[in-house]
Amino acid sequence: MTPLLIAATTLAGRRWGPGFSGWLIGFPLTSGPVSLILALQYGPPFAAQAAIGNLGGLASICAFCLAYCLIAPRWNWLVSAGAGIVLFLMATLVWNSFTMALLPTCVIALVAIGLLVRLIPHRPMAAATSGPPRWDIPLRMVIATAFVVTLTGFAAVLGPQLSGLITPFPVFAVVLAVFTHHQQGAQAAIQVLRGLGLSLFGCTAFFLVVGGLLPGLGIASTYILATLATLAVNAISLRLGGSYSA
Repeated sequence: MTPLLIAATTLAGRRWGPGFSGWLIGFPLTSGPVSLILALQYGPPFAAQAAIGNLGGLASICAFCLAYCLIAPRWNWLVSAGAGIVLFLMATLVWNSFTMALLPTCVIALVAIGLLVRLIPHRPMAAATSGPPRWDIPLRMVIATAFVVTLTGFAAVLGPQLSGLITPFPVFAVVLAVFTHHQQGAQAAIQVLRGLGLSLFGCTAFFLVVGGLLPGLGIASTYILATLATLAVNAISLRLGGSYSA
């Protein structure tokens, strides 16, 4: 499911521009499937606790985005991505030093997302006019799948909280921002990350539902409700956050 979702997201983003592309990758395309796999493999209590870590991980994504956006206008994509990744990992280490609870973690994540969207202005930008290389989509599919397999394989060693914190690692944001930065410039990459910030509200709704309802409601019903919550919240965020038509 993950490689198919990534391919579809990439193609849609090419049609409607970098901001819309960033909005799409903010959906739990990787962390959602990983959460479901954790629930099936290790049980609902494990996945529910990991969902709290996922919420903390969303705040870490905001740290990545802010670092990238501040550095990108002055430096190239390599420095920008490196700084963002370092800040994400530092935020993850800080989170993992605490015992995390669902509602306080959710509030912190929402504040971080709100600040990210507030600090990065919306600038309408068209989609790229030049075509990407043929290996672009296959490479993204391979990276996505490898990440899901690796993370779920190490989940038992990492434990639920750290698994949840690492799951939102912005692998697709890194790939998309770097490619966009290289091909269209820093401002286009910044709009990718602003679009990502907008869709993190829906991602927050997803893991709030999973963390709160999974142990009592069951796997199928919880993930259906979480998906519906994500779609509803992100439809609102897209409408309020700016148009991304090319």
